[in-house]
Amino acid sequence: MIVVSNTTPLIGLASIGHFDLLKRLFGHIYIPRAVYEEAVIRGKEEGGAKREVLAADWIEVVEVRDRLAVEVLLDELDLGEAETIVLAIELGADWALMDERKGRRKVSQLGLNKIGTLGILLRAKRAGYISSLKEEVERLRERGFSISDSVIKAVLEEAEEI
Repeated sequence: MIVVSNTTPLIGLASIGHFDLLKRLFGHIYIPRAVYEEAVIRGKEEGGAKREVLAADWIEVVEVRDRLAVEVLLDELDLGEAETIVLAIELGADWALMDERKGRRKVSQLGLNKIGTLGILLRAKRAGYISSLKEEVERLRERGFSISDSVIKAVLEEAEEI
Protein backbone atom coordinates (compact mmCIF):
# COMPACT_ATOMS: atom_id res chain seq x y z
CA MET A 1 0.00 0.00 0.00
CA ILE A 2 1.31 3.44 -0.94
CA VAL A 3 0.40 6.23 1.50
CA VAL A 4 1.45 9.89 1.29
CA SER A 5 0.88 12.18 4.27
CA ASN A 6 0.45 15.88 4.75
CA THR A 7 1.67 17.50 7.99
CA THR A 8 -1.52 17.83 10.04
CA PRO A 9 -2.24 14.09 10.53
CA LEU A 10 1.37 13.64 11.70
CA ILE A 11 1.04 16.50 14.19
CA GLY A 12 -2.43 15.48 15.36
CA LEU A 13 -1.55 11.85 16.04
CA ALA A 14 1.76 12.77 17.70
CA SER A 15 -0.01 15.28 19.95
CA ILE A 16 -2.19 12.54 21.45
CA GLY A 17 0.50 9.87 21.63
CA HIS A 18 -0.79 7.79 18.73
CA PHE A 19 1.81 8.41 16.04
CA ASP A 20 2.41 4.64 16.00
CA LEU A 21 -1.04 4.11 14.48
CA LEU A 22 0.34 5.27 11.14
CA LYS A 23 2.83 2.40 11.06
CA ARG A 24 0.33 -0.09 12.43
CA LEU A 25 -2.35 0.79 9.88
CA PHE A 26 -0.30 1.70 6.82
CA GLY A 27 3.23 0.33 7.28
CA HIS A 28 5.38 2.66 5.19
CA ILE A 29 4.51 6.36 4.76
CA TYR A 30 5.89 8.78 2.18
CA ILE A 31 6.09 12.50 2.86
CA PRO A 32 7.19 15.23 0.47
CA ARG A 33 10.09 17.51 1.39
CA ALA A 34 7.71 20.39 2.27
CA VAL A 35 5.94 18.24 4.87
CA TYR A 36 9.29 17.23 6.37
CA GLU A 37 10.25 20.92 6.51
CA GLU A 38 6.95 21.83 8.23
CA ALA A 39 7.04 19.00 10.77
CA VAL A 40 10.77 18.78 11.52
CA ILE A 41 12.75 21.83 10.40
CA ARG A 42 10.14 24.49 11.23
CA GLY A 43 8.35 22.36 13.84
CA LYS A 44 7.74 24.50 16.89
CA GLU A 45 8.03 21.78 19.50
CA GLU A 46 10.99 19.55 20.29
CA GLY A 47 8.72 16.61 20.97
CA GLY A 48 5.62 15.56 19.12
CA ALA A 49 5.71 15.24 15.34
CA LYS A 50 9.27 16.55 15.07
CA ARG A 51 10.67 13.82 17.32
CA GLU A 52 8.39 11.14 15.89
CA VAL A 53 9.18 11.85 12.23
CA LEU A 54 12.91 11.92 12.92
CA ALA A 55 12.74 8.57 14.74
CA ALA A 56 10.44 6.81 12.24
CA ASP A 57 12.47 4.64 9.88
CA TRP A 58 9.17 3.77 8.18
CA ILE A 59 8.68 7.36 6.96
CA GLU A 60 10.43 8.20 3.71
CA VAL A 61 11.00 11.76 2.52
CA VAL A 62 10.61 12.04 -1.26
CA GLU A 63 11.32 14.98 -3.56
CA VAL A 64 8.39 15.90 -5.78
CA ARG A 65 9.43 15.85 -9.45
CA ASP A 66 6.62 17.85 -11.09
CA ARG A 67 7.36 21.33 -9.74
CA LEU A 68 4.99 22.92 -12.30
CA ALA A 69 2.05 20.94 -10.88
CA VAL A 70 3.03 22.10 -7.40
CA GLU A 71 3.18 25.73 -8.56
CA VAL A 72 -0.30 25.46 -10.11
CA LEU A 73 -1.75 24.07 -6.85
CA LEU A 74 -0.16 26.88 -4.82
CA ASP A 75 -2.90 29.18 -6.09
CA GLU A 76 -5.30 27.28 -3.82
CA LEU A 77 -3.20 25.37 -1.27
CA ASP A 78 -0.14 25.72 0.92
CA LEU A 79 3.15 24.12 -0.12
CA GLY A 80 2.77 21.02 2.07
CA GLU A 81 -0.69 20.27 0.74
CA ALA A 82 0.35 20.90 -2.87
CA GLU A 83 3.41 18.67 -2.62
CA THR A 84 1.42 15.94 -0.83
CA ILE A 85 -1.12 15.85 -3.65
CA VAL A 86 1.47 15.90 -6.45
CA LEU A 87 3.56 13.20 -4.72
CA ALA A 88 0.44 11.06 -4.26
CA ILE A 89 -0.19 11.30 -8.01
CA GLU A 90 3.45 10.61 -8.89
CA LEU A 91 3.61 7.53 -6.67
CA GLY A 92 0.13 6.25 -7.58
CA ALA A 93 -0.80 6.40 -3.89
CA ASP A 94 -3.61 4.33 -2.45
CA TRP A 95 -4.22 7.01 0.20
CA ALA A 96 -3.46 10.68 0.75
CA LEU A 97 -3.54 11.63 4.44
CA MET A 98 -5.04 15.12 4.51
CA ASP A 99 -7.11 17.09 7.02
CA GLU A 100 -7.39 20.57 5.52
CA ARG A 101 -10.70 21.21 3.77
CA LYS A 102 -9.26 22.77 0.59
CA GLY A 103 -6.68 20.01 0.29
CA ARG A 104 -9.30 17.28 0.79
CA ARG A 105 -11.50 18.88 -1.86
CA LYS A 106 -8.62 18.95 -4.36
CA VAL A 107 -7.69 15.32 -3.55
CA SER A 108 -11.28 14.30 -4.31
CA GLN A 109 -11.37 16.34 -7.52
CA LEU A 110 -8.27 14.49 -8.70
CA GLY A 111 -9.82 11.10 -7.94
CA LEU A 112 -7.47 10.16 -5.11
CA ASN A 113 -8.51 8.37 -1.93
CA LYS A 114 -8.22 10.53 1.17
CA ILE A 115 -8.30 9.93 4.87
CA GLY A 116 -7.74 12.39 7.70
CA THR A 117 -6.81 12.14 11.34
CA LEU A 118 -10.33 11.22 12.45
CA GLY A 119 -10.59 8.59 9.72
CA ILE A 120 -7.28 7.12 10.88
CA LEU A 121 -8.56 7.01 14.45
CA LEU A 122 -11.79 5.37 13.26
CA ARG A 123 -9.76 2.68 11.44
CA ALA A 124 -7.66 2.21 14.57
CA LYS A 125 -10.77 1.69 16.68
CA ARG A 126 -12.13 -0.86 14.21
CA ALA A 127 -8.77 -2.65 14.28
CA GLY A 128 -8.81 -2.72 18.09
CA TYR A 129 -5.82 -0.38 18.52
CA ILE A 130 -7.80 2.19 20.52
CA SER A 131 -10.83 1.63 22.71
CA SER A 132 -12.63 4.97 22.51
CA LEU A 133 -12.71 7.26 19.50
CA LYS A 134 -14.61 9.87 21.50
CA GLU A 135 -11.81 10.13 24.09
CA GLU A 136 -9.18 10.57 21.37
CA VAL A 137 -11.24 13.24 19.59
CA GLU A 138 -11.61 15.11 22.89
CA ARG A 139 -7.83 14.91 23.41
CA LEU A 140 -7.25 16.31 19.91
CA ARG A 141 -9.55 19.24 20.62
CA GLU A 142 -7.83 19.90 23.96
CA ARG A 143 -4.56 20.22 22.05
CA GLY A 144 -6.02 22.83 19.68
CA PHE A 145 -6.95 20.55 16.79
CA SER A 146 -9.83 22.27 14.97
CA ILE A 147 -12.69 19.88 14.21
CA SER A 148 -16.27 20.90 13.51
CA ASP A 149 -19.05 19.50 15.68
CA SER A 150 -20.78 18.06 12.61
CA VAL A 151 -17.65 16.11 11.60
CA ILE A 152 -17.21 14.82 15.14
CA LYS A 153 -20.85 13.75 15.28
CA ALA A 154 -20.57 11.93 11.94
CA VAL A 155 -17.41 10.03 12.86
CA LEU A 156 -18.72 9.09 16.32
CA GLU A 157 -21.91 7.79 14.71
CA GLU A 158 -19.78 5.78 12.28
CA ALA A 159 -17.87 4.36 15.28
CA GLU A 160 -21.18 3.62 17.02
CA GLU A 161 -20.17 5.79 19.97
CA ILE A 162 -23.31 7.95 19.83
